[in-house]
This record gives sequence, C-alpha cells and structure tokens, in this order.
Amino acid sequence: MNGLALTLLIVFGVLLIGTILLQPGTKGGLGASFGGGGANSAFGAQGATPFLSKTTYWLAGGFLATTLVIEVLIIRQSRSVLDKTIDKAVATAPAPVVPAPVPAPVPAPAPIPAKK
Repeated sequence: MNGLALTLLIVFGVLLIGTILLQPGTKGGLGASFGGGGANSAFGAQGATPFLSKTTYWLAGGFLATTLVIEVLIIRQSRSVLDKTIDKAVATAPAPVVPAPVPAPVPAPAPIPAKK
C-alpha cells in the first residue's frame, strides 16, 4: 500500500510540474514554445488556459490527498522517520569489542643460593 501511494505521489508531482510549466505566463514561458499561438484554434478563443488551470487544480488536489494518505499510513504504523533511522543505526552498528584485561604475570621468586 505504501508503494502505491508513493508511486501516485510521484506521478501527481511530475504531472503537476508539467502543467504548471505549460501554462502561458506574461512572457510566454514554455507554453509558447509548444504552439502558444496555434493553441487558440484547437481550444477555442481563450486557448488552453482554462483547461490547464482546471488540470492544475485537480492535480494539486490529488497531490495533497496522496500526501495526507501517506501521512495517515505512517501514523497508523506508529513510527517516525527519526525512529526508523535510529533503529536502523542501532541494529547495524556492532557493539565495540572490549578485550578482557589480562592479569600481569607474577614473577617467580628467585631461588636462594645454597650455602656451602
């Protein structure tokens, strides 16, 4: 379910960026390079502006709804992005190996020379 929601979010985002860039601005923008003047005959007297505006509204609504669905899924799993990274860091980091202290060898007492 998370993969589907994330895929939809990416698709909505890319389409939203595309429709925003295609809209004609005061200086033309990318919309003018894709036949800004010729679009009037295909879409009517106002051109593609109303169509692109409505499409932008719908895509923005879909982007917002998908974002909220992803947030609800995260809350239902009772997890946080920070918890996920901390757990992963703790699980992958091995504990430091501390060698046990080795007792220093006790020197053997020197033999007492025998008196003759």
